[in-house]
Amino acid sequence: ESRLHWHCHFIQKLESEPEIEMQNVHHGFDGVRPTEVDRERFERWCQGETGFPLVDACMKMLAATGWINFRMRAMLVSLSSYQLWNHWREPALHLAREFLDYEPGIHYPQVQMQSGVTGINTLRIYNPVKQARDQDPDGTFVRRWLPALRKVPDEFIFEPWTLPQALQAQCGVIIGRDYPAPVVDHVATARQARETLWALRGDAKVREEARRVFNKHGSRNPQREGRVRRKRSTSAEAAAIAMAQDEPRQLSLGLE
Repeated sequence: ESRLHWHCHFIQKLESEPEIEMQNVHHGFDGVRPTEVDRERFERWCQGETGFPLVDACMKMLAATGWINFRMRAMLVSLSSYQLWNHWREPALHLAREFLDYEPGIHYPQVQMQSGVTGINTLRIYNPVKQARDQDPDGTFVRRWLPALRKVPDEFIFEPWTLPQALQAQCGVIIGRDYPAPVVDHVATARQARETLWALRGDAKVREEARRVFNKHGSRNPQREGRVRRKRSTSAEAAAIAMAQDEPRQLSLGLE
């Protein structure tokens, strides 16, 4: 029942503001990222050649089957938006063409949420190495979709760029030839993205725009999780604005 609440809620966002397909829902984030994607980084992301095994395996599976689960969709958007610092629009179009279950009313609000431009949702910057260890601990999924890495030992499977040269030759995978080196330093770029966006969220005009976004799109349905909730001591609006003003927390660099 809660899934149906959220399904309708997200579709209503696009119904009430069709521009979400094309423009940032929160205009305070306009111009933060270049409107044109970094073409090399974007193409490597699309082709599953980022050098981050779980990301690349997901892209290979998506291209072959048209489906991956929600957490992995969020991770793909996160990497593109934060570590690669691409605007969400072209990556959203690429994913829309790949998803068998593409629904624009859900797709565009979710992509904007995962890329951190709604102003009323917390930043979720996924660590592609930690996600691999959490979701595919023995490397079965990665090895299935990335045959070049099948002989890589478990301790290196999610960070193959750390594989010693001698072991690369032994495993038959030379990084930079048989499998790409990482497109970016995922830790440094995630930190820079987080600091940039949190600094912007502290601006008074950005907080005011967050209030507008929440008033138009924020969920205030007490039954959205399938049950009646107890009345809160503070309003949902106050909570959303407080979040927009919040100091940077350890949300994502190592936790997601």
